[in-house]
Amino acid sequence: MGRDRWGKGLGPAVPVAPAARVDKFEVFFDLVFVVSFFIITRATAANVTPRELLHAMLVLAVLWWCWVVHSAVATRLRLGEGFVPVLMVIGMVALFTFALALPQTFGNLQEGTAGPILVTVSYMVIRAVHMSLYAFATRGDPPARRKLWQLAPEVLITTCLLLVAALLPPEVDDPGRGLWLRDGLWIAVVVIQYASGLLVGAEGWQITSAEHWTERYDLILIIALGESVISVGVGGNLIGKPVTWPAIPAAIFGILFTAALWWAHFDMIGPAARIALHAAEGRPRVAMARDAYAYLYLPMIAGVILFAIGAEEVVRTITDPVGGVAERAHGPAVPLLFAGVMLYLVADMAFQLRTLRTVSWTRVAALAALAAGLPVGRHLPALTALGLLTAICVALVAVELVAMADARAALRRAVYEEKASHEAGEAAFRARWHDGGPERPEE
Repeated sequence: MGRDRWGKGLGPAVPVAPAARVDKFEVFFDLVFVVSFFIITRATAANVTPRELLHAMLVLAVLWWCWVVHSAVATRLRLGEGFVPVLMVIGMVALFTFALALPQTFGNLQEGTAGPILVTVSYMVIRAVHMSLYAFATRGDPPARRKLWQLAPEVLITTCLLLVAALLPPEVDDPGRGLWLRDGLWIAVVVIQYASGLLVGAEGWQITSAEHWTERYDLILIIALGESVISVGVGGNLIGKPVTWPAIPAAIFGILFTAALWWAHFDMIGPAARIALHAAEGRPRVAMARDAYAYLYLPMIAGVILFAIGAEEVVRTITDPVGGVAERAHGPAVPLLFAGVMLYLVADMAFQLRTLRTVSWTRVAALAALAAGLPVGRHLPALTALGLLTAICVALVAVELVAMADARAALRRAVYEEKASHEAGEAAFRARWHDGGPERPEE
C-alpha cells in the first residue's frame, strides 16, 4: 500500500519527446559541475606546473565523460519526472563528493588513500546511476540495449583502473615511479573512455530531440564561461578588497574578452549548428552529436579553464599594490591566458567544420594574431597583455559583424521565425486555461 502511494506520488518516468527542451532539473544538476570546474581551476592555479595542468585535464576529461553519458540518458528520459529525480539526486551527491575529493586525488602519496578511494567510489555510483536509468529507458529496444552492454566493459575497466590508481602507487618503493604510475593509470582511463565511444559506433543510439541535445551542451558551456568569471574574481583578489584604479580596467577586460568568446560561438556558429543537427536524421545525427558536442566541447571547456587560470594570475598581478601597474605577469600566466583562448577557438573551428562544413577566415586570422601576440604579451605589463588579448577577441567579433552581416541577418531571421512560431503555439495552448476550457489545471 505504501509502495503504491509512493509510486503514485512520484508518477511514472516520462520519455523525451522530439521537440523537448531542457528540463529545469537538468540545469539544477549541472550546477554541481560549477563546483567541479571551480575546484579544478583553483587547485591548479595554486601551483601551476606542467604536471598539475596534466592532472587538471585528466580530471576534467573523466568528469566530462560522466556528463556525456548523463546527456545520453537525458535523450531518453525526462530527468525531472517520475522517480528519475530521486536517482539523479544520488548521482549529484556522488558527483559532489567526487569534486570535493579532487585536491587529494593527485596529492602526495604519503597523504593516504582516503581521497582517491572516495573519488573511485563516487565515480562508480555516478556510472551505476546512469547505467540503471539507461537500462530502464531502453527496455523493449534491443538495439539500444545492446549498446548498453557494449559500454559495460568500459565502466568496469575504468572503475578498476581508478581503484588501482588509488591503492597501488603508495605501495611502490620509489615515490617518483609511484606518481608516474598513478598518472599513467588515469591516462589509460581517459583513453578507454573516449575510445569506447568511437568503437561502439553510432548505430543503435538515439537523439530524440536535437533541440534538447544542443541546448544542454550550450548551457554547460555557458556555465563554464561563467565559472571562469567567478574564478578570476575570487582568485584575482577582486572580492572583499578596496577597489583600485588598476582593478577597474582589469575587471572590464576580463568581462569583455569572456563575452567576446561567448559571442564567437553563440552568435552564429551555435545556432547554425543546431539547425544542422535538426536537419540530420538517424545515424548521421547521432554521429554529429557525438563528434561535435560530446567530443569537441571538451577542448572548448578545457580552453576556458586554461584561460581562467592564466587570467586569475594576471589579474592578481595587476591588483597587487606592491608591484604596480607596470609589473609583468609571473610564470606561465600570459601563455596560459593566450593558449586557453587559442584552444577554445581551435575547438570551435573544428566544431564549425564538423557541423557546417565551413571554416571562417576570421577565426584563422584571430588565431594568427593570438599566436603573434603571445610572445609580445610576455614582455608587456600584465594589464597591457590582458588588454592586448581583449582587443584581439573584440576585434574578431567586430570584423565578423561587418564581414558576415548578410549571413548573420538571414540566420537571425530564421531563428527568430522559429522562436516566434514556437511561442505562438505555447500561447495558443495556454489560452485554454483562461478561456475556461476542459484542460485548465486545477488550482
